[in-house]
Amino acid sequence: MGVEEAPSGFLLTTIEDLAGYLRKASVWPVTFGLACCAIEMMAAGASRFDLSRFGMEVFRASPRQADLMIVAGRVSQKMAPVVRQVYDQMSEPKWVLSMGVCASSGGMFNNYAIVQGVDHVVPVDIYLPGCPPRPEMLINAILGLHDHIQTAPLGANRLEAARAAEAAAMEATPTFEMKGLLR
Repeated sequence: MGVEEAPSGFLLTTIEDLAGYLRKASVWPVTFGLACCAIEMMAAGASRFDLSRFGMEVFRASPRQADLMIVAGRVSQKMAPVVRQVYDQMSEPKWVLSMGVCASSGGMFNNYAIVQGVDHVVPVDIYLPGCPPRPEMLINAILGLHDHIQTAPLGANRLEAARAAEAAAMEATPTFEMKGLLR
């Protein structure tokens, strides 16, 4: 029986497409607000913007129950190992959204105490610019991440791609010496 002979109303898809659709509709973020961007992140989860429309019912307090880390705000040198530890404790597959200019590039804090981009600590899947970005911008970035999740490969291909992306991010030359915090 070919596709042309399928009965009317019969749904055809691949397992990979179905799994991608189900994964994108059930993303659970971990609570990780570090500065003023966290207020906008909280507003996005409140009733006016309502992230629950996209399957994100609640921000998880435990990284073992989450698969999306939204790094909202500046990351200090002291906080960098904690960010990495939370990332390592998250379940696979996992994604990172860098929210705000401080998390993405250090922002206006060009000094020794602030990490000049969270991508020196964890691999970032999507960057959200702004100071601070509005809740609508966060929702738009999450929808972009949903597209990325839905089209991501499964199985060994996904693991290989994730390892390669993380290795490339960790090998990137930082803008200043990380003082040995991540070795």
